[in-house]
Order: sequence, then C-alpha cells, then structure tokens
Amino acid sequence: MARPLDHRKRAELLAGVVAYIAAHGLAELSLRPLAAALGTSSRMLIYYFETKEELLVQALATQRPDLAALFADVTDSGQVRERLIGFFDLNSTGAEGDSVRVLLQVLGAACAPDSPYQDYANAAIATFVTELAAALRRTGLAEDAEVVATLLVSGLRGIIQDRVITGDRERTGRAARALIDAVLPEVR
Repeated sequence: MARPLDHRKRAELLAGVVAYIAAHGLAELSLRPLAAALGTSSRMLIYYFETKEELLVQALATQRPDLAALFADVTDSGQVRERLIGFFDLNSTGAEGDSVRVLLQVLGAACAPDSPYQDYANAAIATFVTELAAALRRTGLAEDAEVVATLLVSGLRGIIQDRVITGDRERTGRAARALIDAVLPEVR
C-alpha cells in the first residue's frame, strides 16, 4: 500500500520550485539538480507530481494572482488604471518577480508544438483577459472589452519581459504608463 502524500512537504516543494527556476531557468531544467536544491530526490518529485511539467504547472498555480479579486470591486475607470499600474509594478520585481520570470519562460515554452505547458498558458492568458474585460465592461471603458483587455495584457506582458531582461525600471515604467494612457485615454 502506498503511503499517503505529505501535503505539507508537497507545499514546501512547490514553494521552492519557482525560486529555483527563476534562478536557474526552465530551458535546462533537470529533476536531479532541482531535487538536490530542494533537499529531496528526483524519485520523490515524481512521486508527488508524476512529471517535471506537472510539477512546474502546479508550482505556478500556487503563485497565480487572484485576478478576479484584483478587479472585483472596480467601479470606475480610474480604478482600472490604478490596478493595472499597481499590478505591473508589483509583478516585475521582488518575490512576485520570480513568479513572473518563470511564467514568462513557460509562456515561451508553450509556443513550441505539442508543448506540455499549452493548457496552462492558455488558461493564464484567458483568465487575465476575462477578468480585465469584465472590469472594463462594468466601468464602460471599452466597447470591445476583450480586444482592449488583450491589448493591455499582451502589451504589459511584453513590457514586463523587457524589464526582467534589461532591469530598466524607469524606462519600462514610463512605457507601461504610456500604454495604459494610450489604450484608456479618458482615465488620465
């Protein structure tokens, strides 16, 4: 009889995965070095998560921001702008920045044919677009809320990627604000 999963240990492992991948990258990820860094064995990682890809997807799921909550109480156009700028600033540095660096790697890997990350990437993008579009509709900011939300989500993701790569907070901060101002001009 297999022993039951230790949920506390599983949660600890998931917490360490994102930091490890942020520091070492996804492209060359191997279970043995990852397991050693996490203080376990590759066999135990497979026991808990079945595959390397499932381990990463579950680790990212623990880091996913609650986008429904982020936009749930938005009632006016100024709040949409403030939340987008706050989300951009928060998620491009610090501990949140680790999650974003890993997410950007996963989104890139999801572009490959038959990628094991395709479903996760689709869900991540769809969730952000859906929640932002709902807020845009509630505040009357956009006739075609999905298109406006897509432009903002995709544009800000590109600017965050630029910030992660270059480290240029000042220029990318100005670019993020310019994008938001251009797409949501009546909010300025």
